[in-house]
Amino acid sequence: MTVDARAPARRAGRRVPPATAVSLTYGLVLRQLTSWGRIIALTLLSSIAIVAGFAHGASDTANLDDAVGMIAALGFAVVVPVVSLVFGGASIGDLREDKTLVYLWLRPIDRWPIVLGAALAAMTLTAPIALLPLLLGAVLTGVGSGIVVGTLLAGVVGVIAYVAVFTMLGVWLRRFIVWGLAYILIWEGFIAQAGPGVARVAIRKYTRSILVDRTGADLDLADFSLAVGIIVPLVIAVAAIVVAAWRLANQDID
Repeated sequence: MTVDARAPARRAGRRVPPATAVSLTYGLVLRQLTSWGRIIALTLLSSIAIVAGFAHGASDTANLDDAVGMIAALGFAVVVPVVSLVFGGASIGDLREDKTLVYLWLRPIDRWPIVLGAALAAMTLTAPIALLPLLLGAVLTGVGSGIVVGTLLAGVVGVIAYVAVFTMLGVWLRRFIVWGLAYILIWEGFIAQAGPGVARVAIRKYTRSILVDRTGADLDLADFSLAVGIIVPLVIAVAAIVVAAWRLANQDID
């Protein structure tokens, strides 16, 4: 069965209030995403940051620049984006794959609360799994409180931006994992390293800039101010939610 995404909007009747729609979607998606296999695997991935932080702190040559570089390279180049991809992409992608999304279409409900509720559910799981080990790793580096504050601030901003972008990807594409990894590894990991101009469209540059602002460390491609480092990714997140809602409202659902 294929459902026209615009059909519920044409039906007469009382519409579901946006707050109720967000809450309904949030609960549904949170249950859908809460898989022990997925959580354990991603927690193990994130725990690498703890091991790396401990090894750095135990080293006789430990210094601030190396510690910040480790957090940036491991935490904000691997852990945060990968965990965000798995949960963000699956937040709507899984609903579409297992045909659960069609049941939301049968309700007189707007599309943007569905996307927002799905993204919030993905953030709820991503934040503790990605950030708690990363924060502990920052503490274990033993180079001061600045790296901990910077990791927390950059981590929250990064989770919001990455989850929103990958939620949008899950709405547009069925193979969201493949395209998401291509973005993380090829665009952010390779192409965006070519220079500051290209790096402006990489979320990683903004999280790195927040780390540098809070620590004073020397890190390449991290020259934005704190305000820019925070505001631009949040604007990207809002834009991604808007685009995903538009796409969801203009596609047919099997």
